[in-house]
Amino acid sequence: MKTFGEASALIASHVAPLEIETVPLSAGAGRVLAADIRAAIPSPRHSVSAMDGYAVRQSDIAGGEPVQVAGEARPGAPFASVLPAGEAVRIFTGAPLPDGADSVIMQEYAQRDADTVWFAAGFGPAKHVRQRGSDFEEGAVLLRRGTRLDAKTLVAAAAADVAEITVHRQPAIAIIATGDELAEPGSAQLAPYAIPDSTSLAIASLAQDAGACVTSRCRGQDDLPALERQAGELLESADIVIVIGGASVGDRDFAKPMFAPHGLELVFDRLAIKPGKPVWLGRAGARLVLGLPGNPSSAMVTARLFLVPILERLQGGEGYHAWRDMPLATPLPATGDRETFARAHWGQAGLEVLGNQDSGVQGGLARADWLIRCPSSQAGLEAGNTVSALLF
Repeated sequence: MKTFGEASALIASHVAPLEIETVPLSAGAGRVLAADIRAAIPSPRHSVSAMDGYAVRQSDIAGGEPVQVAGEARPGAPFASVLPAGEAVRIFTGAPLPDGADSVIMQEYAQRDADTVWFAAGFGPAKHVRQRGSDFEEGAVLLRRGTRLDAKTLVAAAAADVAEITVHRQPAIAIIATGDELAEPGSAQLAPYAIPDSTSLAIASLAQDAGACVTSRCRGQDDLPALERQAGELLESADIVIVIGGASVGDRDFAKPMFAPHGLELVFDRLAIKPGKPVWLGRAGARLVLGLPGNPSSAMVTARLFLVPILERLQGGEGYHAWRDMPLATPLPATGDRETFARAHWGQAGLEVLGNQDSGVQGGLARADWLIRCPSSQAGLEAGNTVSALLF
């Protein structure tokens, strides 16, 4: 059996980015950049006021005498002339600073009377100016290739004044959950031995969060010829097919056999980890096939460990896990002969190991927000120790 590290290395060597495409910036949320974004304009484009107040020439107001108000400047409607000597311009936040002005006095320190204004003593250094290009200059690289666009990075991309971005194509993913007992959530109660297909729904959500486009989510009965036909259809519609369950060695475990007619070649099969021993990865032509355990908790843990980095690499990302050293708030049990990934919750004093680590747990998954990586044959750890953990 392969170790977690060996399986991760095989993913890195077998998964390459998808082709590049250009999309409107408005459709960029969640996409991964295939090229740097450079600023088409500086920010600010002009030196602008950082406050509502009066634009002045600092030397003109040193004597404390009233000055004439020559006009006003608003965002998008600047004062059109050079600031006359000994005068001021009413200015609003974000408006371009008039030529000749070097400072802005906040309106709180100004007293206006018709077309005249004078300034109270103690207004301090009259600056409050954002200089042209003080945020970034034209041509500056604002976002690097490999960045996933979210709300914050979209601000930077839009500020660069780009209409289109170059990204890797979104991976198309198809999900099939195997087992005669599975039913669509909401209908399991209609059959006495049916169970809700919770796992495929969760994997679809996780995949979408990781930037994939789910083209199909279906169930397969324990019938090999029918599963072989389904496998062919799914391979035609997706870059990667996820098979949930059916990976053991029983007479009705068809996860790998269903892809045999389609040229399945295994990259790895069965891992020395807990949970997740049945996980496997293969190729069928140009398509990837990832097998996950049927138990919900096992499937979710291994999807986080393997599916997410696969999807990241398909989109041009590194696909590496951001393990962090975190404090342990409750005892961590000893491990056996497999590397173990324990589900935990972030509490007031650190990571709290969830009490029920059974692979079939579903209700307790809602509290799990971290995975603790535990080497094989590790002795139990007391609270206060530092552990390696991954956001779950």
